Amino acid sequence: MAYLQKQAIAVYPGSFDPITLGHVDIIKRLADFYKELVVVVANSPAKSQLFTPTERAALIEKSLAGNKNVRVEVFDGLTVDYARKIGASIIIRGLRAVADFEYEFAMANMNRKLAPEIETMIVFTRPEYSFVSSRTVKEVAFFGGSVEGLVPAPVAEALTSKVKAAKENI
Repeated sequence: MAYLQKQAIAVYPGSFDPITLGHVDIIKRLADFYKELVVVVANSPAKSQLFTPTERAALIEKSLAGNKNVRVEVFDGLTVDYARKIGASIIIRGLRAVADFEYEFAMANMNRKLAPEIETMIVFTRPEYSFVSSRTVKEVAFFGGSVEGLVPAPVAEALTSKVKAAKENI
């Protein structure tokens, strides 16, 4: 089973705009199973993002400080191309709810078609994070709600600043 080999490199791709405690939970739970776990920040110009890819990567690094075999990269392109480039054999995808399943299933099958040598591993988030998404966290922050317990402390700080700046520009 390639997906649980200590010598393997795994990638965990996503937009992470911003990273949530659900994402952090998955990363921390899986990092020790692999030689290296690379968190890949997708640079998707088609998506409207609050944070730049560089800002998202910096927030992830701050949120994961102390995790030795985790590194963060920004990539613009197909995840399977990035995985091949660094020699990764596993793509990790998180699943919060049944509603996410169809998208993740289709994505896993497309990745298998494009790169049959790379396995996709679907990981369920813990129940306490099943309702937390980057989109809802941004909405809560924008309307002045507390994001404590939803995102790491560095992200909460950055969200407050970004939301304040965005409101001043309206």
